[in-house]
Amino acid sequence: MLDVRSVDLHYGAAQALRGVSLTAEVGKVTCLLGRNGVGKSSLLRAIVGLKPVTGGTIAWDGGDITKLAPSERARRGIAYVPQGREIFPLLTVRENLLTGYAPLKRADRSIPDEVFELFPVLKSMLDRRGGDLSGGQQQQLAIGRALVTRPRLLVLDEPTEGIQPSIIKDIGRAIAYLRDKGTMAILLVEQYFEFARDLADDWAVMERGEVMLAGSRDGLEESEVRRYLTV
Repeated sequence: MLDVRSVDLHYGAAQALRGVSLTAEVGKVTCLLGRNGVGKSSLLRAIVGLKPVTGGTIAWDGGDITKLAPSERARRGIAYVPQGREIFPLLTVRENLLTGYAPLKRADRSIPDEVFELFPVLKSMLDRRGGDLSGGQQQQLAIGRALVTRPRLLVLDEPTEGIQPSIIKDIGRAIAYLRDKGTMAILLVEQYFEFARDLADDWAVMERGEVMLAGSRDGLEESEVRRYLTV
């Protein structure tokens, strides 16, 4: 289980996170919601090690990872799909997927069949450059690259942003499949409420760098969640 406890995070003098606590369990989707600028992406960056916290602790699988480098967190099974996808536009689809080998032992360096089962379009585009793909195809590639690392914690930052509806459905089905396998925890940041509602087992809602609401799917009132999402 991912266990974030009382995390603070600063950008210079500005405090982005204030005592944030959050858990994410294997076999469940935990969805983090909130308006733009409330600290959702900052929390994800803290979890994967891209931004050092200034207070609190982050534990994964029973061990304290608060001070570990991003590469070491990746070796412990944490994979990150950032907002904006950040694929390599000049590399082919195949080469983008192969970059997922970095944290793996040599014996594990292969592309899992489920990457192409979940996203068949990638198999037909293996030799095309990543930059030639549509936004939705690039998002599928970014998720596929994360799956190559054999994650046990998959962190997704707004995977539906700017994506056409048909691919949003494909991504939703993929997340549901990965959750139902029961081998990984999934932490999902979303602004598209209906997409999150259909997938989330647990919720957390942020406002001004703090978690304002948190609980299980059955325990949170939709009207209360939406109150923190309206502009």
